[in-house]
Amino acid sequence: QVEVVDSGGGLTQTGGSLTLSCRVLGRTSDAYNVAWFRQAPGKAQEFVAAISRTSTQRLYSDFVQGRFTVSKTNANNTAYLQMDSLNPEDTAVYSCVADPLYLSKSKTSYAYWGQGTQVTVSS
Repeated sequence: QVEVVDSGGGLTQTGGSLTLSCRVLGRTSDAYNVAWFRQAPGKAQEFVAAISRTSTQRLYSDFVQGRFTVSKTNANNTAYLQMDSLNPEDTAVYSCVADPLYLSKSKTSYAYWGQGTQVTVSS
């Protein structure tokens, strides 16, 4: 059984920073491709960033390029999303997803989902 555990959300002001963590717990030590999607109230869920199982590939959406950085450690199957220069438009529930095979900007590519964590940026 694979479990994805999100953590690290919270409240910050415009220009602030937050770091999200995503740990993938599974039956084996296989590494996973990891991504984050977010959903703001009344809006569709959208891709944020992704990192490959070997950390050789990183994908970012246009709206976070240069502000967010995704990283990963395979020692404990944990990925991190460092979010800098946050603004109120970044307020959303951020969900971590994982898959042992696919790396994609499409949420349907990922087999395992975390419970999501709230990020709120005040003006």
